[in-house]
Amino acid sequence: MTRVKLEKADVDERLAEVGTWTFEAEESKWIVRKYRFKAFMQGITFVNEVARISEAVNHHPMITIDYKMVTLRLTSWSAGGLTELDFSTAAKFDQAFVELTG
Repeated sequence: MTRVKLEKADVDERLAEVGTWTFEAEESKWIVRKYRFKAFMQGITFVNEVARISEAVNHHPMITIDYKMVTLRLTSWSAGGLTELDFSTAAKFDQAFVELTG
């Protein structure tokens, strides 16, 4: 997938489509989502699935684990901002969350 930086209007449109991620204005290059789990190990299982997905698409998020909450942040460093790859990867993470939590 080509990593071409999206314009702000395109980012806004893609954010509206995914609905679960937010734009983090710091340097105008991040989308962020917090996932809450019922148990610590459920969050760890999710992080392991995020790692598997990330390796498969060769696109890796920043991951923070705070007990039962996992925060993911995505950007495309090579493009200097957000790309379609960020949003398609975010959708894969969301699907993994749904499959894990039902």
